[in-house]
Amino acid sequence: MNQEIFEKNYTMSSLHKAIKVLKAFTKDEPSLSLTELSKKTGISISSLQRFVSTFVFEGFLHKDERTKRYQLGHSLLYLGNLVKEESSLIIVAEPILKKLNEEIGESVSMNIIDGFERRCILNYDSTYPLSTKMFVGDTSPLYAGASSKILLAFMPDVVEYVENIGLDPITDRTILSKEQLWEDLQQIQRQRFARSNSERVRGACSLSAPILNASNQIIASVSLVIPEVRYSDYDENQLIETIQNVALEIEKQLY
Repeated sequence: MNQEIFEKNYTMSSLHKAIKVLKAFTKDEPSLSLTELSKKTGISISSLQRFVSTFVFEGFLHKDERTKRYQLGHSLLYLGNLVKEESSLIIVAEPILKKLNEEIGESVSMNIIDGFERRCILNYDSTYPLSTKMFVGDTSPLYAGASSKILLAFMPDVVEYVENIGLDPITDRTILSKEQLWEDLQQIQRQRFARSNSERVRGACSLSAPILNASNQIIASVSLVIPEVRYSDYDENQLIETIQNVALEIEKQLY
């Protein structure tokens, strides 16, 4: 479904804006002024003042009275911990992905579809000095990178997404042809894994497999991310089998 149509027909405008305020904070920008929030969200200062005042009152934002800057509040930490404790997906996946990370030493992550983006919800960093960093909460377009394209390939409204999305270059290897993207997605569906090289992060190779529910619908993706300079040290077929087995192991424990 087209994002503009979805927002027009199925969402509350004020709530949508409020969520945009919370999502404006990132690991790189954990603290924002009112002006910076306005630039990132496109919401006017007058409207933002009402949103942030409510969030501060409810504990979802904290305001530093000295600097007049905002950061995420403790109420979100409580809710985040509650989700983590109660989420069967994360509870099941954590020990499995941690074991894979310890065995292979490379970055391992789990990702979900969040609106029209891929969002990382679990990550274990590589033990090597040279690695590609991934952080919980990171997002990226669904058309770039293995961890994203595996989610897109099994998304129910994938055809509408491809028809309506604009393909912007993230690196010089990002797919910019909808025909090529659709061919990739069909192949991913058939082989049940995705691979990418520098599509989203230059010099990063990634392999990803889907976690599906009993109705064959996508729940999440699990991924291995390995620097290009070290990728040839591995047997790619073995890596593919490993990440597929990890995804299937999570599926079996969920269902």
